[in-house]
Amino acid sequence: MAFVLSLLMALVLVSYGPGGSLGCYLSQKDVLVGRENLRLLGQMSRLSPQSCLQDRKDFGLPQEMVEGDQLQEDQAISVVHETLQQSFNVFHTEPSSAAWNNTLLKQLCTGLQQQLEDLEACLAPVTGKGDSALGRMGPILTMKKYFQGILVYLQEKENSDCAWEIIRVEMMRALTSSISLLERLGKMDGDLTSS
Repeated sequence: MAFVLSLLMALVLVSYGPGGSLGCYLSQKDVLVGRENLRLLGQMSRLSPQSCLQDRKDFGLPQEMVEGDQLQEDQAISVVHETLQQSFNVFHTEPSSAAWNNTLLKQLCTGLQQQLEDLEACLAPVTGKGDSALGRMGPILTMKKYFQGILVYLQEKENSDCAWEIIRVEMMRALTSSISLLERLGKMDGDLTSS
């Protein structure tokens, strides 16, 4: 029995190999879904951002998102995944439902969920790498802190219409950066494959 388990473990390790992960490839579809999510966010605008200038805030979008070339591939995948998960969490709330057109909101949440599911194949294999898991925690914690600031802001502003408009614009920045990271990852793996 121990031999069979050892053999299975060896097969799993070989499957991950040095060049990538089992069942993980980034396709042009992943980028297109991300762009569709941005389009939906753009359509969700109910107020002019200029009418909410008094509510502006610099949430400090982490440099990991803006300058993703500093990240290793597994860190970048983790950062994109965390961004998508936290964005989904922000928009999949009762106060969010009250703030936005429900049809557009549902489409956005569905798109974010689809991206998350697509990235699961990339994320699961890298989470098994011991040293890599520690290396990813810094960028992930930075993203969690960033999104915590967004949630605190919404609470402080009592989920006002202007607060949601400011968050909508901020989420467009964060999701634009995640698309850029996906595109960089696709180039690291060769070009994005079409599917």
